[in-house]
Amino acid sequence: MRRIISLLVLLTPLLFAAACSTNPATGEQSFTAFMSEQDELRVGAEEHPKILKEMGGTYQYPTIQTYVDWVGEKLAKVSDLPDLKFHFTVLNDSNINAFALPGGYVYITRGLIALADNEAEMAGVLAHEIGHVTARHTAQRYSTAMATNIGLIGASILGSVFGLPSDLNRVAGQVGQLYLQSYSREQELEADMLAVRYMTRAGYDPRTLESFFRKMRQHTSITQRVRGNADKDPADNIMSTHPRTADRIAQAIRLARVAPNANPRIGRDDYLTRIDGMLWGDSADQGIIHGRVFEHPDLRFRFEVPPGFYLTNSPTQVTAHGPDKTIILFNQLAKKETQNVRDMRSYVASWGGGRLKQVERITINGLEAATGGARINTSEGTRDVRLIAIRFAPDRVYRFLFLTPPEATSRRNEDLRRVTYSFRALSDAEANAVKALKLRVLTVNPGDTPEKLANMMPLESFKLDWFMALNGLNEGEKLTPGQKVKVVTP
Repeated sequence: MRRIISLLVLLTPLLFAAACSTNPATGEQSFTAFMSEQDELRVGAEEHPKILKEMGGTYQYPTIQTYVDWVGEKLAKVSDLPDLKFHFTVLNDSNINAFALPGGYVYITRGLIALADNEAEMAGVLAHEIGHVTARHTAQRYSTAMATNIGLIGASILGSVFGLPSDLNRVAGQVGQLYLQSYSREQELEADMLAVRYMTRAGYDPRTLESFFRKMRQHTSITQRVRGNADKDPADNIMSTHPRTADRIAQAIRLARVAPNANPRIGRDDYLTRIDGMLWGDSADQGIIHGRVFEHPDLRFRFEVPPGFYLTNSPTQVTAHGPDKTIILFNQLAKKETQNVRDMRSYVASWGGGRLKQVERITINGLEAATGGARINTSEGTRDVRLIAIRFAPDRVYRFLFLTPPEATSRRNEDLRRVTYSFRALSDAEANAVKALKLRVLTVNPGDTPEKLANMMPLESFKLDWFMALNGLNEGEKLTPGQKVKVVTP
C-alpha cells in the first residue's frame, strides 16, 4: 500500500511536467496530456450531430450560412492553425450564443446574428471561438479534469488508510467537473486576445468587440427583466458562458500588441442586406410566442398565460415566469415513454416515484388529462408542484408543471387553472394563420423616432428597449434620416 501511495505522489507531478505541450496560439506551455490533436478532431466530429439535435438544428437560410462561412474562413486562414479545417454552423436558436467544439467546430445562433449590427461584430464573435480552438482550451480543461481524477485515486486510497471523509471523492469530482463546464477567466481573456489578433489580420476593427459587448448587456438586461430576474445572467445567454467586462476587452486589445488597420472593415451595409428578412424569435417548427400566447402550427395546439407572465421558448420546453416567483414549464413526453402510458391518471400517479398526492382525472377541452400535486424541496427553496398531463393524440402526451412558493400558491391558483384550460387544439385555418416574426431593415424617414418605430413592432412588452438593443442605440439617442435600422415585423 505504501508503494502504491508513493508511486501516485511521484507520478502526478511527473505527469504534468512530461505532458505539457507548446500551445500553437500562444507559444507557451500548456497541459494537454489526455487529449491529443487527433482526439480533438474525433471528439468534434462525434459531438457535432448531438449539438445539432439539442440546439434546434441548422438555420436554413442559405445567404446567412454562406456569409458566416466566408467570414469564418477568412479569420481561420489568418489564425494560428491555418491548415485546420474549420466548420461554421448557424444554429436555429433565437438565444444569443456562440461556442466551439475541439477540432474546429464553431457554432453561432441566429439570435446572435440578429443582434449584431455589422460584419465586424459578427467576426469578433467567430474570432473569439476560433481562439478557443487554436489555444486548445478544451484539451486543457479535459486534461486538467482527468488529472484531478488521478488525484482522486490517491485520495481514495488515503481515505481507506487514514479514515478521511467518505464524500471526499464526490466533492473532488465536482471540482473536476467545473473544468468541463466553463472556461477559466484566463482562457476567456486569451480567447479575446487571439480574437483581436485574428480580426486585425483579417482587416477588421477589434474595437467592435466592445460595441457588441454593450449590445449583449442591453439584451441580457431586457431578457432578465422579462423573466423577473433583473440581477442574474440567464444560463442560455452568451454572457453566462463568456463573462466579459469592457475593461477585459481593453486589456485583450493591449495584450494582442497588433497595429490597428488604417482603414478597417466594418461592413454594416453588407451585413444588414444579408440579414434582412431573417427569423426573429421563434420558428414555426418549434412553436411561436405571440405576447402571452404560445401556438404550435405544426403540432396544432395553443395555450395562453395570464397577464404578468412572460413566455420563453427553447427546443426542449416552453417556460413562463410570473409574479411571486411562479414558474410554468411545458413540454412533450418522449414518444418512447408515451408508448408505455396506459392512461393519464396512472402516469401522473407514477411520476417522480409516486410523490404526487390527490391524483385525479380531468378533461381539458375534450382531451383526457390528469393532475396531482406535492410540496418538494428545490435548489430555489420549498415549492408547491402541480403536474398536468394531457393526451393530445395516441402518440402524444403534453405536460404542464407549475411551481409556486407555498405562500403564493393560493394567490396563483386561479391563474394556473386558466393556463390549464386554455390548452386546446388549433383548427387548420388557425394553424395556417400563425406566422413567425421577421427582422426587417428600414430606412429612417424625417420625423421617425425610436419610439415611433418601436411601437410598430408586434411585441408584448419592452418594445422601445428591444428596438434600442437591436440597433445598439443609447438612451436618448436620436435617429438620422437615411439611417438604416432593424425592426421586428409579422
